[in-house]
Amino acid sequence: MAVAPGICEAPGCKAEASLQCPTCLKIGIQGSYFCSQACFKDNWNSHKLIHHLAKGENVNKSSEYNPWPSYHYTGKLRPFKRESRREVPECIGRPDYAQHPTGIPISEQAVRGSAQIKILNDEEIEGMRVACKLGREVLDEAAKTCGVGVTTAEIDRAVHEACIERDCYPSPLNYYQFPASCCTSVNEVICHGIPDTRPLQDGDICNVDVTVYHNGFHGDLNETFLVGNVKPEVKKLVEVTYECLSKAIEIVRPGEKYRDIGNVIQKHAQAHGFSVVRSYCGHGIHRLFHTAPNVPHYAKNKAVGVMKPGHCFTIEPMISQGTWRDEMWPDNWTAVTADGQWSAQFEHTLLVTEKGCDILTKRLTNDGKPWFMDQS
Repeated sequence: MAVAPGICEAPGCKAEASLQCPTCLKIGIQGSYFCSQACFKDNWNSHKLIHHLAKGENVNKSSEYNPWPSYHYTGKLRPFKRESRREVPECIGRPDYAQHPTGIPISEQAVRGSAQIKILNDEEIEGMRVACKLGREVLDEAAKTCGVGVTTAEIDRAVHEACIERDCYPSPLNYYQFPASCCTSVNEVICHGIPDTRPLQDGDICNVDVTVYHNGFHGDLNETFLVGNVKPEVKKLVEVTYECLSKAIEIVRPGEKYRDIGNVIQKHAQAHGFSVVRSYCGHGIHRLFHTAPNVPHYAKNKAVGVMKPGHCFTIEPMISQGTWRDEMWPDNWTAVTADGQWSAQFEHTLLVTEKGCDILTKRLTNDGKPWFMDQS
């Protein structure tokens, strides 16, 4: 790309230059001289913006939306604009917080602080089985939409519409004022990511956390999806996270202590060089979205309670590449790793039975394995 000499446009470099950007030549931009291939490469990310401007393209949608100018992000992910809150038809039953101005679940607040774990009767167990089956169907619909170029807002729309089609209320919507119908947690986001208009990029990972409310019961589950060509070390993180959940489920049976779940998860995660997030735990679930028991995923925790038939709860380990510590974005929802490294999560809702447990949110095909286990 040799042309007549000019001055290198790299910041701080005023050397004579005879190299010109080939893309600039192709689209008719004059100038754009560089003194060397090294200068050209080092300044490519900033230089290429003029190509978009010359074509009349939006350079960076996120640059137009900067809600927290002084916030120091731990990683590369940035918030984008959100879509408007989605509406649920009046004919669909909803939990007590759904239309409350503060989104506070009054029924949960009434038993807050109690360690008593509810034993479900046969009717309640059947209600949970139905809600969890529908939740599985909704997450499977979300999985079909997840891919390169798809926004997390589009995933949220797919979840919302799938809920409505099944006569379900999307449990996250307005829960303590959460503004969307599901959580979408990308890359360094540990959990509770808010869907927005950022397109998923090749190499991302995206966790989709779905809970549905149907006939008075909540069904809760999530999976982490690979987007396009994901690096082997990131895929390993996702696989180990799934294995952590699977190994924890294997010990669920009457008489087992809830605190022992964390021992199993941390042992497996650490064996592969990963850490276990401590700020967020599994939880009891039935007519209440979150209730006793509290189910930590890290070792040597102080969880209270022993498993009994009729107990219903989630296990949802969050496993990170680096530190287990987390921070929160100023939206008061999005939890991210403190070092910006990536994190993955999987979740099931479980029912303790006389002999072990039933995975109420288990996949209905491929022996219950997640999508990545089906790949060669």
